[in-house]
Amino acid sequence: MHDTQLVMYDEDYRKILAVIQRLVRDANAKGIFVVDRNGQLIGEAGEMRGVDTTSLASLTAGCIAATGGLAKLVGEDDFPVHFHQGQRDNLHITLVSNRIILVVIFDDRSSLGLVRLRVKKAGAELAKIFEEILKKTERGNPQGGGSPFAEITDDDIDNLFSL
Repeated sequence: MHDTQLVMYDEDYRKILAVIQRLVRDANAKGIFVVDRNGQLIGEAGEMRGVDTTSLASLTAGCIAATGGLAKLVGEDDFPVHFHQGQRDNLHITLVSNRIILVVIFDDRSSLGLVRLRVKKAGAELAKIFEEILKKTERGNPQGGGSPFAEITDDDIDNLFSL
């Protein structure tokens, strides 16, 4: 797992959103959520109104962490795919590029087979996007300016808070 904090620009977010919006349609899903392993929501698409996305993101990250511990107990590195079946809704959770979690919520309008098939393609696309984001983050601002906060000094911060 990478410890580097990702810096995401609007163009990156738009690419992620395009992939998950297409996945909602192609998998006939109710909702798609992209979460990082720290429990931060990165993007969402679909018709999931009224869902507490902060809790969903945190609990999903916790689920990945807990099953990671279980995996190690039985000699596995990780369990990259999780499926939870409910009476009305189902969750398909996939670990993408070892740092991003893709959550698909679907009901009887779709099937596990269709979701798995569509998630495989979308997961590969998302992995590529996040690899590009990581590369940009590691080499600094894509405009060549390094970190967007590099030029801020302690004096600038002191001046900001002194009235």
